Amino acid sequence: MRTAYSVETVRAAERELMARLPEGTLMRRAAAGLAAACADLLGRVYGSRVVLLVGSGDNGGDALYAGARLARRGAGVSAVLLAPERAHAGGLAALRRAGGRAVGVEAAEELIGRAGLVVDGIVGIGGRGGLRPEAVPLAEAAERARAAVVAVDLPSGVDADTGEVRGAAVRADLTVTFGTHKPGLLIDPAREYAGTVRLVGLGLDLPAEPALEALQHADVARLLPVPAAGSDKYRRGVVGIAAGSARYPGAAVLAVAGALRGGAGAVRYVGPAGQAVIARYPETLVSDRGPRHAGRVQAWVVGPGAGDDAATVAEVLAADVPVLIDADGLRLAQAQAVRARRAPTLMTPHAGEAAALLGVERERVEGGRLSAVRELARRYGATVLLKGSTTLVADADGGPVRVNPTGTSWLATAGSGDVLSGLAGSLLAAGLSPVDAAGAAAYLHGLAGRRAADGAPMGAHDVAETVAEAWRDVARGQRGCTPRTGHGALRHWAG
Repeated sequence: MRTAYSVETVRAAERELMARLPEGTLMRRAAAGLAAACADLLGRVYGSRVVLLVGSGDNGGDALYAGARLARRGAGVSAVLLAPERAHAGGLAALRRAGGRAVGVEAAEELIGRAGLVVDGIVGIGGRGGLRPEAVPLAEAAERARAAVVAVDLPSGVDADTGEVRGAAVRADLTVTFGTHKPGLLIDPAREYAGTVRLVGLGLDLPAEPALEALQHADVARLLPVPAAGSDKYRRGVVGIAAGSARYPGAAVLAVAGALRGGAGAVRYVGPAGQAVIARYPETLVSDRGPRHAGRVQAWVVGPGAGDDAATVAEVLAADVPVLIDADGLRLAQAQAVRARRAPTLMTPHAGEAAALLGVERERVEGGRLSAVRELARRYGATVLLKGSTTLVADADGGPVRVNPTGTSWLATAGSGDVLSGLAGSLLAAGLSPVDAAGAAAYLHGLAGRRAADGAPMGAHDVAETVAEAWRDVARGQRGCTPRTGHGALRHWAG
């Protein structure tokens, strides 16, 4: 499990550790890890040109000490001091002893243009609201340059706790973060600024419960249901799918496709697209008598392609089993009816649907995904899976928010979300909690999307067909597709 902690938690852990160590030990550890990462990126340190962008905080000190290490290995290191009178004194002295030099901001653009590496030590994890005006030209020069950009702990200008970017920020190729991941490194839009993320351990004593957690292969493998020798289709769970309409029969077919690959023993379909469903998937148990008379189910999925069928949505919400609400169902479900449910509820909006539920602009949700998913979970008393470039899962009872690390931008295709809903609903029926069902489904869906696309366009039906392959990879513990963060990292889009 990859975990991320809030700035407040990290600082408290750092203070506790620093109280037990000789002065400066923690900064030297961080600087050593930063210098090693920079050296790896440069390939050849001797003769290279390195520019440090140095602010007044500890990040600037980390950059200066790392620069001193690179200078001792033969790099030409120049430190651009944004606030010379407040630069870290020890770090600056170390750099000068190693042969590096300090310059003012007026020399920065020329130096950056000739550099092979730029180190961003402008602002630390406490920064808020984007870069200050005097730092913006430096970030712009670094982005124009051919140099690789390394951020110290996180890119300057992004919010470490929320992943929000409220102004200009540094775009890094590599972020070297210390002690633990910070939420902003795992959540868009900030994640896009971080590049590849490299964690340098500091020996922090962190709480058991993080702010964010990201499932990995082994975590998902432990969640996936496996039939016992005595299992039958009912013991494995039956999922009901109430989806589709005369206008959108394909949504029903795709939701059933996802459900059939999600671990439940049987899928019941209720709705007007029965002929289309049975033609494609004859193993489906089809009924035209409505959810109440469809037969026993352990969970329901309602809403994909439902049009204006509010009656069916209301009938499903009245069921005393876990319910997943998606697409049209989110618009048709009465908030009070959702909050009044005693059985678990999982809602799966994309950013536009989330914005409508919250009564805000879509841009506000996309720019503040973490706050949006938490607010939706609190407001509706439900588990919420917020789809998008970073898929997040929040529980109504609080606790860590799960961030999905798999996916690809090719998943931004019609029907992809219907497959995800069926898959998650099937895992609910198989006995997983809403948080685990949502997290495991998003992981498998993203992994299947990446495999189905393989760098080229694909359709939602391709994703459904590839879920079994993704499941096998996870169950076998294969590590080849374990995702990373940053530029080129896996993305999870579900339309």
